[in-house]
Amino acid sequence: MKLYISKPDAAAGNIVADDMILTTDMPTSAGSKMLDGYKSLFEAEAVTRLKDAEYGICGKANTGELGLDLLGETSYYGACADEKGNLTNAVAEIVKAEEAMAGITLEVNGSSARAAALSSLTYVKPTYGTVSRYGTIPAVCSGETVSVTAKSASTCREILSVLAGHDDKDGTSLPQEKCALLKADAQRAPVKKIVVAKSLLSSADAATAEIISAYIEKARKNGIEVAEIDAEELRLAKPAWNILLSAEVCNNVSRYDGVKFGYRSADSSNIDDLYTNSRTEAFGYLLKSVILFGSDVLSTENYMSVYDKALRIRRVVSEYMNSVLEDADAILLPACSKRSYTEEEARKNPYIAYDESFYTAPALITGLPAVVTEGVQIVGRAFAENSLLDLAELLEKGGE
Repeated sequence: MKLYISKPDAAAGNIVADDMILTTDMPTSAGSKMLDGYKSLFEAEAVTRLKDAEYGICGKANTGELGLDLLGETSYYGACADEKGNLTNAVAEIVKAEEAMAGITLEVNGSSARAAALSSLTYVKPTYGTVSRYGTIPAVCSGETVSVTAKSASTCREILSVLAGHDDKDGTSLPQEKCALLKADAQRAPVKKIVVAKSLLSSADAATAEIISAYIEKARKNGIEVAEIDAEELRLAKPAWNILLSAEVCNNVSRYDGVKFGYRSADSSNIDDLYTNSRTEAFGYLLKSVILFGSDVLSTENYMSVYDKALRIRRVVSEYMNSVLEDADAILLPACSKRSYTEEEARKNPYIAYDESFYTAPALITGLPAVVTEGVQIVGRAFAENSLLDLAELLEKGGE
């Protein structure tokens, strides 16, 4: 399996970046034939900040096309799978093998969170707007976030502290005083109460439920109150997120037309054929489906009844989660429905990532921070990353 798309001298750095993050010394393809071999003239702000802090990028990891899939299986360079045929994720495998101390990814549709949960790694998706998206391949601009995967919560905190900060080049970047709340030395309150989202847990398999039960038991032994809530409102996040994702991806990939950069079809007699043939030949099945669905929801007939309604549901879900987090410090939910996925499953159901967004959509659609630790996902208030990582670190050490 191909873990690296590009890997320079191993001594060049200790952070692996996924193939959605621009670098000037290595190609960035976003896992797509459309951008195969593309090398940017500028690098991502996240890469610049790491270099300024004396970290370096040791390679670019294989990524599913535009980060839309389950675990990276739609990559133009092939899926990553183990000897049993179970899908794995390139960044997670590289970090797990200690070829890099951490990985930075553009979290688009939950693949990084799922990979961390399945690989028993720690992962943090920060509050939307606290880490610059400048220099990333745009897909779902209203929800995608540069995230961190590592073997421990302390390493996640270390790297996140470097990445967090205002950036004038990113129009969605929050003021520095907000971003500073993510720094390692920022003051924070401990997590004292967790609520479990029963409506999402009920659809997970027995192995996932067992992991969550073990985590709850461990939390209680460390003096943390754990309660259950129905959280039926969170079930609305998935359909709304899938609609918004499709619409935004459709808009963002319109730049790939075979003219200015990227793949160009050799079989074209006019400009319309050039556009059509270049995209037909270069885009994969899932991305084509997302584009078609996005075009449909943005059409005159469906804009108000589908797309605008999804925006309204986003607000409902956000208000609900904020109300829950007024009384609790974190919401506990699965990161995925089971403990392994095969290549065959992904082939039979090419939209499996749409189904699995049931668990990752609440954090993505609201922009709230999420931490995956010991196979479970915890979502907290805006700017509560350090509190969530403190909890993860406490339980990683067995409550010592």
